[in-house]
Amino acid sequence: MTKADLQSILDDKTKPVGSLGRLEKLAVQAASVLGHEQTEEAAATLTIFAGDHGIAANGVSAFPQEVTGQMVANFLAGGAGANAIANTLGIPVTVVDCGIATPPSGRSALVNMRLGEGTADSAKGPAMTSDCARRAVDQGRRYGVDLAGKIACFGEMGIANTSAATLVVHKLSGLEIAKLVGRGTGLDDAALSHKQEVLECAAKRTGQLAPLEVLAEVGGFEIGTMAGAMIGAAEAGKLVVVDGFIATSSAALARAIEPASAEAFVYAHRSAEQGHRALLEWLEADPLLDFDMRLGEGTGALLAVPMIHSALSLFSMASFSQAGVSGAETVAS
Repeated sequence: MTKADLQSILDDKTKPVGSLGRLEKLAVQAASVLGHEQTEEAAATLTIFAGDHGIAANGVSAFPQEVTGQMVANFLAGGAGANAIANTLGIPVTVVDCGIATPPSGRSALVNMRLGEGTADSAKGPAMTSDCARRAVDQGRRYGVDLAGKIACFGEMGIANTSAATLVVHKLSGLEIAKLVGRGTGLDDAALSHKQEVLECAAKRTGQLAPLEVLAEVGGFEIGTMAGAMIGAAEAGKLVVVDGFIATSSAALARAIEPASAEAFVYAHRSAEQGHRALLEWLEADPLLDFDMRLGEGTGALLAVPMIHSALSLFSMASFSQAGVSGAETVAS
Protein backbone atom coordinates (compact mmCIF):
# COMPACT_ATOMS: atom_id res chain seq x y z
CA MET A 1 0.00 0.00 0.00
CA THR A 2 1.40 3.39 -0.99
CA LYS A 3 1.75 6.36 1.33
CA ALA A 4 -0.98 8.10 -0.66
CA ASP A 5 -3.30 5.14 -0.02
CA LEU A 6 -2.52 5.24 3.69
CA GLN A 7 -3.18 8.99 3.83
CA SER A 8 -6.52 8.43 2.08
CA ILE A 9 -7.48 5.95 4.80
CA LEU A 10 -6.67 8.55 7.47
CA ASP A 11 -8.53 11.26 5.58
CA ASP A 12 -11.70 9.16 5.80
CA LYS A 13 -11.51 8.88 9.59
CA THR A 14 -13.86 10.89 11.81
CA LYS A 15 -11.82 14.09 11.95
CA PRO A 16 -11.15 17.07 9.72
CA VAL A 17 -8.55 16.22 7.07
CA GLY A 18 -5.04 16.82 8.37
CA SER A 19 -6.24 17.86 11.82
CA LEU A 20 -3.71 15.64 13.62
CA GLY A 21 -0.83 17.34 11.85
CA ARG A 22 2.56 15.66 12.02
CA LEU A 23 1.09 12.70 13.89
CA GLU A 24 -0.61 11.73 10.63
CA LYS A 25 2.68 12.03 8.75
CA LEU A 26 4.30 9.75 11.33
CA ALA A 27 1.39 7.31 11.06
CA VAL A 28 1.76 7.11 7.29
CA GLN A 29 5.52 6.59 7.47
CA ALA A 30 5.27 3.94 10.19
CA ALA A 31 2.42 2.11 8.48
CA SER A 32 4.23 2.16 5.13
CA VAL A 33 6.99 0.15 6.83
CA LEU A 34 4.99 -1.99 9.26
CA GLY A 35 1.53 -2.17 7.72
CA HIS A 36 -1.51 -0.44 9.20
CA GLU A 37 -3.50 -3.31 10.69
CA GLN A 38 -3.09 -4.17 14.38
CA THR A 39 0.30 -2.51 14.66
CA GLU A 40 -0.33 0.14 17.32
CA GLU A 41 1.22 -2.19 19.90
CA ALA A 42 4.16 -3.23 17.72
CA ALA A 43 6.94 -4.45 20.01
CA ALA A 44 9.96 -2.19 20.43
CA THR A 45 13.53 -2.97 21.46
CA LEU A 46 16.56 -0.87 22.38
CA THR A 47 20.09 -1.85 21.39
CA ILE A 48 23.05 0.11 22.77
CA PHE A 49 26.24 -0.29 20.73
CA ALA A 50 29.42 0.39 22.72
CA GLY A 51 32.98 0.97 21.58
CA ASP A 52 36.09 2.99 22.37
CA HIS A 53 38.02 5.46 20.25
CA GLY A 54 41.76 5.97 19.87
CA ILE A 55 41.28 9.67 19.27
CA ALA A 56 40.40 9.95 22.98
CA ALA A 57 44.16 9.93 23.65
CA ASN A 58 44.23 13.53 22.42
CA GLY A 59 42.11 14.83 25.31
CA VAL A 60 38.93 15.43 23.32
CA SER A 61 36.60 14.22 26.10
CA ALA A 62 35.97 15.40 29.65
CA PHE A 63 35.89 11.77 30.85
CA PRO A 64 38.59 9.06 30.79
CA GLN A 65 38.27 6.13 28.41
CA GLU A 66 37.55 3.58 31.15
CA VAL A 67 34.13 5.20 31.63
CA THR A 68 32.90 3.35 28.53
CA GLY A 69 33.31 -0.04 30.22
CA GLN A 70 32.00 1.30 33.51
CA MET A 71 28.85 2.62 31.86
CA VAL A 72 28.34 -0.66 30.03
CA ALA A 73 28.40 -2.37 33.43
CA ASN A 74 25.81 0.19 34.56
CA PHE A 75 23.59 -0.65 31.56
CA LEU A 76 23.84 -4.34 32.35
CA ALA A 77 22.92 -3.64 35.98
CA GLY A 78 19.91 -1.56 34.89
CA GLY A 79 21.13 1.70 36.42
CA ALA A 80 21.45 4.10 33.47
CA GLY A 81 19.07 6.70 32.08
CA ALA A 82 18.22 4.47 29.14
CA ASN A 83 17.33 1.65 31.53
CA ALA A 84 15.04 3.88 33.57
CA ILE A 85 13.07 5.04 30.54
CA ALA A 86 13.03 1.60 28.93
CA ASN A 87 11.74 0.03 32.14
CA THR A 88 8.92 2.56 32.29
CA LEU A 89 7.91 1.67 28.74
CA GLY A 90 8.46 -2.08 29.07
CA ILE A 91 11.14 -2.10 26.37
CA PRO A 92 13.99 -4.64 26.64
CA VAL A 93 17.58 -3.35 26.46
CA THR A 94 20.45 -5.19 24.78
CA VAL A 95 24.07 -4.00 24.99
CA VAL A 96 26.57 -4.87 22.25
CA ASP A 97 30.35 -4.76 22.74
CA CYS A 98 31.73 -3.57 19.41
CA GLY A 99 35.20 -2.88 20.81
CA ILE A 100 35.42 -1.64 24.40
CA ALA A 101 38.99 -0.99 25.56
CA THR A 102 38.34 -2.28 29.09
CA PRO A 103 35.22 -4.48 29.07
CA PRO A 104 33.46 -4.94 32.41
CA SER A 105 33.92 -8.15 34.34
CA GLY A 106 30.93 -10.48 34.55
CA ARG A 107 29.65 -9.63 31.09
CA SER A 108 27.70 -12.74 30.16
CA ALA A 109 24.71 -10.59 29.16
CA LEU A 110 26.88 -8.52 26.80
CA VAL A 111 26.52 -9.36 23.09
CA ASN A 112 30.02 -9.92 21.70
CA MET A 113 30.71 -8.19 18.38
CA ARG A 114 34.22 -7.06 19.31
CA LEU A 115 36.37 -5.77 16.49
CA GLY A 116 39.28 -4.76 18.70
CA GLU A 117 40.13 -2.92 21.91
CA GLY A 118 38.96 0.42 20.58
CA THR A 119 39.88 2.05 17.28
CA ALA A 120 43.27 3.54 16.46
CA ASP A 121 43.87 7.30 16.75
CA SER A 122 42.33 8.79 13.61
CA ALA A 123 44.29 12.02 14.12
CA LYS A 124 47.42 10.05 13.21
CA GLY A 125 46.15 7.35 10.84
CA PRO A 126 43.14 5.23 9.89
CA ALA A 127 40.80 4.37 12.76
CA MET A 128 40.50 0.80 11.45
CA THR A 129 41.35 -1.30 8.42
CA SER A 130 39.09 -1.43 5.39
CA ASP A 131 38.35 -5.07 6.18
CA CYS A 132 37.35 -4.14 9.73
CA ALA A 133 35.02 -1.42 8.45
CA ARG A 134 33.32 -3.92 6.17
CA ARG A 135 33.03 -6.44 9.00
CA ALA A 136 31.46 -3.80 11.26
CA VAL A 137 28.70 -3.04 8.76
CA ASP A 138 28.16 -6.68 7.84
CA GLN A 139 27.83 -7.90 11.44
CA GLY A 140 25.47 -5.04 12.21
CA ARG A 141 23.38 -5.85 9.16
CA ARG A 142 22.94 -9.45 10.29
CA TYR A 143 22.02 -8.26 13.77
CA GLY A 144 19.41 -5.85 12.43
CA VAL A 145 17.79 -8.51 10.25
CA ASP A 146 17.54 -10.98 13.14
CA LEU A 147 16.45 -8.44 15.76
CA ALA A 148 13.16 -9.24 17.49
CA GLY A 149 10.23 -6.82 17.43
CA LYS A 150 9.03 -4.36 14.82
CA ILE A 151 10.37 -1.06 16.19
CA ALA A 152 14.16 -0.95 16.53
CA CYS A 153 15.56 1.80 18.75
CA PHE A 154 19.32 2.29 18.54
CA GLY A 155 21.66 4.08 20.94
CA GLU A 156 25.37 4.11 21.78
CA MET A 157 28.07 4.50 24.38
CA GLY A 158 31.72 5.36 23.86
CA ILE A 159 34.03 8.02 25.23
CA ALA A 160 35.10 10.36 22.38
CA ASN A 161 32.36 9.09 20.08
CA THR A 162 31.16 12.64 19.40
CA SER A 163 34.61 13.24 17.88
CA ALA A 164 34.28 10.21 15.61
CA ALA A 165 30.72 11.19 14.70
CA THR A 166 31.83 14.73 13.85
CA LEU A 167 34.50 13.41 11.51
CA VAL A 168 32.15 10.90 9.87
CA VAL A 169 29.53 13.59 9.25
CA HIS A 170 32.14 16.04 7.97
CA LYS A 171 33.44 13.52 5.44
CA LEU A 172 29.97 12.44 4.30
CA SER A 173 28.36 15.88 4.09
CA GLY A 174 31.15 18.39 3.60
CA LEU A 175 29.84 20.40 6.56
CA GLU A 176 32.58 22.35 8.31
CA ILE A 177 34.13 20.89 11.46
CA ALA A 178 33.45 24.20 13.23
CA LYS A 179 29.71 23.77 12.62
CA LEU A 180 29.73 20.19 13.90
CA VAL A 181 32.07 20.03 16.88
CA GLY A 182 30.37 20.15 20.27
CA ARG A 183 31.01 19.91 23.99
CA GLY A 184 30.15 16.22 24.15
CA THR A 185 30.34 15.15 27.80
CA GLY A 186 30.80 18.74 28.99
CA LEU A 187 33.97 20.42 27.68
CA ASP A 188 34.77 23.99 28.68
CA ASP A 189 35.68 26.62 26.07
CA ALA A 190 39.42 25.89 26.08
CA ALA A 191 38.87 22.15 25.79
CA LEU A 192 36.31 22.67 23.02
CA SER A 193 38.84 24.74 21.06
CA HIS A 194 41.44 21.99 21.51
CA LYS A 195 38.95 19.36 20.37
CA GLN A 196 38.27 21.33 17.19
CA GLU A 197 42.01 21.57 16.46
CA VAL A 198 42.42 17.80 16.87
CA LEU A 199 39.46 17.08 14.60
CA GLU A 200 40.64 19.55 11.96
CA CYS A 201 43.98 17.73 11.97
CA ALA A 202 42.29 14.36 11.58
CA ALA A 203 40.06 15.64 8.79
CA LYS A 204 43.00 16.97 6.77
CA ARG A 205 44.66 13.55 6.59
CA THR A 206 42.37 12.43 3.77
CA GLY A 207 40.37 13.91 0.93
CA GLN A 208 37.00 12.82 -0.41
CA LEU A 209 36.14 9.25 0.56
CA ALA A 210 33.57 6.57 -0.24
CA PRO A 211 31.24 5.69 2.68
CA LEU A 212 33.13 2.60 3.86
CA GLU A 213 36.41 4.51 3.52
CA VAL A 214 34.96 7.21 5.77
CA LEU A 215 34.22 4.59 8.41
CA ALA A 216 37.70 3.10 8.10
CA GLU A 217 39.54 6.41 8.27
CA VAL A 218 37.67 8.32 10.97
CA GLY A 219 34.76 6.24 12.28
CA GLY A 220 34.11 3.95 15.21
CA PHE A 221 33.36 0.27 15.65
CA GLU A 222 29.98 1.06 17.20
CA ILE A 223 29.15 3.67 14.56
CA GLY A 224 29.76 1.18 11.75
CA THR A 225 27.99 -1.71 13.46
CA MET A 226 24.98 0.48 14.26
CA ALA A 227 24.85 1.71 10.64
CA GLY A 228 24.76 -1.90 9.50
CA ALA A 229 22.04 -2.72 12.04
CA MET A 230 19.93 0.13 10.70
CA ILE A 231 20.29 -1.19 7.16
CA GLY A 232 19.46 -4.74 8.23
CA ALA A 233 16.46 -3.72 10.31
CA ALA A 234 15.08 -1.65 7.43
CA GLU A 235 15.57 -4.55 5.02
CA ALA A 236 13.65 -6.80 7.42
CA GLY A 237 10.64 -4.47 7.49
CA LYS A 238 11.29 -2.88 10.87
CA LEU A 239 10.88 0.78 11.77
CA VAL A 240 14.26 2.25 12.79
CA VAL A 241 14.16 4.91 15.51
CA VAL A 242 17.28 7.07 15.39
CA ASP A 243 18.53 8.73 18.58
CA GLY A 244 20.95 11.66 18.86
CA PHE A 245 24.11 12.91 17.15
CA ILE A 246 26.13 9.70 17.14
CA ALA A 247 23.17 7.53 16.11
CA THR A 248 22.30 10.01 13.37
CA SER A 249 25.89 9.87 12.09
CA SER A 250 25.32 6.11 11.78
CA ALA A 251 22.05 6.79 9.97
CA ALA A 252 23.85 9.12 7.56
CA LEU A 253 26.44 6.40 6.93
CA ALA A 254 23.70 3.80 6.45
CA ARG A 255 21.92 6.06 3.99
CA ALA A 256 25.15 6.59 2.05
CA ILE A 257 25.74 2.82 1.84
CA GLU A 258 22.11 1.80 1.20
CA PRO A 259 19.92 4.82 0.31
CA ALA A 260 16.64 2.86 0.39
CA SER A 261 17.09 2.11 4.09
CA ALA A 262 16.33 5.72 4.99
CA GLU A 263 12.62 5.21 4.24
CA ALA A 264 12.39 3.29 7.53
CA PHE A 265 14.19 5.90 9.65
CA VAL A 266 12.30 7.95 12.23
CA TYR A 267 14.44 10.71 13.72
CA ALA A 268 13.42 10.81 17.36
CA HIS A 269 14.76 14.14 18.56
CA ARG A 270 16.99 17.13 17.94
CA SER A 271 19.75 17.10 20.53
CA ALA A 272 21.53 20.04 22.12
CA GLU A 273 24.72 19.19 20.18
CA GLN A 274 25.16 21.80 17.44
CA GLY A 275 26.48 19.10 15.12
CA HIS A 276 23.23 17.18 15.39
CA ARG A 277 21.21 20.20 14.40
CA ALA A 278 23.44 20.81 11.39
CA LEU A 279 23.31 17.15 10.40
CA LEU A 280 19.51 16.94 10.64
CA GLU A 281 19.24 20.03 8.45
CA TRP A 282 21.58 18.45 5.89
CA LEU A 283 19.52 15.25 5.95
CA GLU A 284 16.31 17.32 5.63
CA ALA A 285 15.03 15.40 8.63
CA ASP A 286 12.24 16.67 10.86
CA PRO A 287 12.70 15.08 14.31
CA LEU A 288 9.75 14.44 16.61
CA LEU A 289 11.10 16.05 19.79
CA ASP A 290 13.35 18.95 20.78
CA PHE A 291 14.08 18.59 24.50
CA ASP A 292 17.71 19.83 24.61
CA MET A 293 18.82 16.28 25.44
CA ARG A 294 22.42 15.16 24.79
CA LEU A 295 22.86 11.98 26.80
CA GLY A 296 22.70 9.45 23.98
CA GLU A 297 22.21 5.80 25.01
CA GLY A 298 19.00 5.73 22.95
CA THR A 299 17.09 7.84 25.48
CA GLY A 300 15.52 10.07 22.84
CA ALA A 301 14.62 7.10 20.66
CA LEU A 302 12.79 5.49 23.57
CA LEU A 303 10.68 8.59 24.11
CA ALA A 304 9.52 8.41 20.50
CA VAL A 305 8.03 4.92 20.85
CA PRO A 306 4.74 5.97 22.54
CA MET A 307 4.31 8.60 19.82
CA ILE A 308 4.76 5.94 17.15
CA HIS A 309 2.22 3.66 18.84
CA SER A 310 -0.20 6.59 19.13
CA ALA A 311 0.28 7.45 15.47
CA LEU A 312 -0.41 3.88 14.37
CA SER A 313 -3.55 3.77 16.52
CA LEU A 314 -5.15 6.35 14.23
CA PHE A 315 -5.85 3.59 11.73
CA SER A 316 -8.22 2.01 14.27
CA MET A 317 -10.45 5.11 14.25
CA ALA A 318 -13.90 4.75 12.74
CA SER A 319 -14.50 6.06 9.26
CA PHE A 320 -17.33 8.53 8.63
CA SER A 321 -19.56 5.79 7.21
CA GLN A 322 -18.78 3.36 10.05
CA ALA A 323 -19.62 5.95 12.69
CA GLY A 324 -22.63 7.36 10.91
CA VAL A 325 -21.04 10.80 10.95
CA SER A 326 -21.58 13.19 8.08
CA GLY A 327 -18.40 14.18 6.26
CA ALA A 328 -17.38 17.66 5.25
CA GLU A 329 -19.59 19.13 2.57
CA THR A 330 -18.13 20.43 -0.66
CA VAL A 331 -18.76 24.16 -0.83
CA ALA A 332 -19.48 25.45 -4.32
CA SER A 333 -17.36 28.38 -5.41
